[in-house]
Amino acid sequence: MNSNSVTRGRFITLEGIEGAGKSTQIANLAALLQELGCRVVTTREPGGSPIAERMRSVLLDAQNRGMNETAELLLMFAARAEHLEKTIRPALEVGTWVICDRFTDATYAYQGGGRGVNPGRIATLETLVQGDLRPDLTLVLDLPPEMGLARARARNGGETDRFEAEDLAFFAAARAVYLARAKAAPERYRVVDAAAHLDEVTRQVRSLVESFVRHWDSEA
Repeated sequence: MNSNSVTRGRFITLEGIEGAGKSTQIANLAALLQELGCRVVTTREPGGSPIAERMRSVLLDAQNRGMNETAELLLMFAARAEHLEKTIRPALEVGTWVICDRFTDATYAYQGGGRGVNPGRIATLETLVQGDLRPDLTLVLDLPPEMGLARARARNGGETDRFEAEDLAFFAAARAVYLARAKAAPERYRVVDAAAHLDEVTRQVRSLVESFVRHWDSEA
């Protein structure tokens, strides 16, 4: 890939419920893009910048169960505003590709689907905080919630953060939103079977991103 032809970095997000394997695939993707000649930054939400990471601590703290849903929604977007300002936009502007563990699709899934927040409220904040910035590619790592929660709780030795402690119905609703959004905008989303063997998930992700990079190369 000729990085000199790229005037703006590309923004790739990985989405999915707990236990979908996003962290593993982000590391694999970063290595792949570097092999292809891209400068890469990996980051996460909530978090991704110093102040946003402090907001993350509040949002994930299991002692904060029962947080008001509007407070939760506003904290998510407050953290996102910091993240965009300090990490994401500066990287994209100098041609660096950004790979992010969750972004606004997670807000539609978790706060919209899981909490029942009106998606119109989320859309209003999305426009306020992001302007016209949206991911160029979103990979939805999809798997049944019971499998994802079993993985997440085994990984953490049974300890759960504030979201991991939610019940199956919460994650089933979040998953349904992810899949509905992917179906509504197939030009941006790709759904990956995250219930498959790790090697197969990695193969799917790699193939999709290689195809995406070829597309942008041809457009450059």
